[in-house]
Amino acid sequence: MKVNPYERVPYEAIRMDGAAGCRVRWLIGAADGAPNFAMRQFEVAPGGHTPRHSHPYEHEVFILEGEGVVSEMDAEHRLKPGDVVYVKPNEVHQFRNTGNKPLKFLCLIPNSGMSPSSPVVPECGCEPERGAGGTPRS
Repeated sequence: MKVNPYERVPYEAIRMDGAAGCRVRWLIGAADGAPNFAMRQFEVAPGGHTPRHSHPYEHEVFILEGEGVVSEMDAEHRLKPGDVVYVKPNEVHQFRNTGNKPLKFLCLIPNSGMSPSSPVVPECGCEPERGAGGTPRS
């Protein structure tokens, strides 16, 4: 069992083309012995956003703090604390902070999403970014 205050897990900057003002804490993952899922906490600064992208695995998201929108193709859905979001595999999506304080959310993904064979494809169709154990991705 692992019990750890989340604040002890350091933030890492999101280094993906199209991301602005994003960072992530890897709260639980394969390195902790979790065989199936990774739990991450994202923080998006006011005016910041994740890249518009897709990948072959799902996300489950729980909004903790702040305000924003999540884009689903051409539609936008407003986000507030307590909202939950399910992002389907291969669905183009983007999270944007529309408020004046950080947008914070938990995001769960399967550990298989971190394998080198699981590409993250920018909406532009450019060369996909590939996962590697511990490499921040959204």
